[in-house]
Amino acid sequence: MRIETPDHEAVSGKCGELAALVDRHTDGKGNGAHATAIDSLGFMRECEPDTAIRGVSEPLLAIVLQGKKAVLLNEETYQYGVAQYLVVSVDLPLGGCAVEATPEQPYLGFKPKLDPAQLCEIIAQTNPSINKQESVRGWFISDASPPLIDCALRLTKLLDAPQDIPFLAPMIIREIYYRLLMGEQGEAVRQIATSGSTMQRIAEVIKWIKADFIKPLRVEDLALVANMSPSSFHRRFKAVTSMSPLQYQKQLRLLTARQMLLTENVDATNTAYNVGYESPSQFNREYARMFGALPIRDIERLRTA
Repeated sequence: MRIETPDHEAVSGKCGELAALVDRHTDGKGNGAHATAIDSLGFMRECEPDTAIRGVSEPLLAIVLQGKKAVLLNEETYQYGVAQYLVVSVDLPLGGCAVEATPEQPYLGFKPKLDPAQLCEIIAQTNPSINKQESVRGWFISDASPPLIDCALRLTKLLDAPQDIPFLAPMIIREIYYRLLMGEQGEAVRQIATSGSTMQRIAEVIKWIKADFIKPLRVEDLALVANMSPSSFHRRFKAVTSMSPLQYQKQLRLLTARQMLLTENVDATNTAYNVGYESPSQFNREYARMFGALPIRDIERLRTA
């Protein structure tokens, strides 16, 4: 249960003002993600609780302005609500769904992408100390501070003054990054762009896995990419991603398979082989465990939803 404080009351008030703006900019445009005239900024709108949409998320910031959201990582579910935010620091296979939303009070979210290069510039200027050996999670949920919500509000207001976007938007986005770096989860945010940090080394391994996830993995090979011992690498990979390297690869395979089944004229058996499975029966079992139904039924459900 969250204790109401003056800061929380101030943040809630600003979230209400920001929600009204996002509602206006997304009204009539349907459910889902909506791009804006600011390249790195998007909004979310859902008018009813929905089924979790799974995919590989890039680094991002997501602030809840109205309603409540759930994020699914591996086999765990975490919820966050108004005036709370999610930061994803590395590419992670996540599911996300609105759990509190109605046509009258839709779920509304503020969702800018995170640019590691810009974070790196700010880190160089502020020069905070960092423990490169410390393992931190590649995602976290926190309460938003008044200055962070104020930045989000000022950035959104620029959409009504498009002539000011080229000059002012980069400065406000830079301030958002600064607020994240100075916040309670600043250590995790700094590691996104700090050379040699555990998170950056794990991020390099993730790129390596994603580039050829069909081939069998050897932890020893991944540890070499991360410049760690196999035991240390395995422990730190799990600390950052909440899963083992093999679990990460499996989720990439299954997410890719689902997309192939949805968009291509292929059956489950051929899809299983195409994403690296040697046994179609194992593919069916793991697919059903992740998505709640065998491939044929899952795809039928998605196409009729």
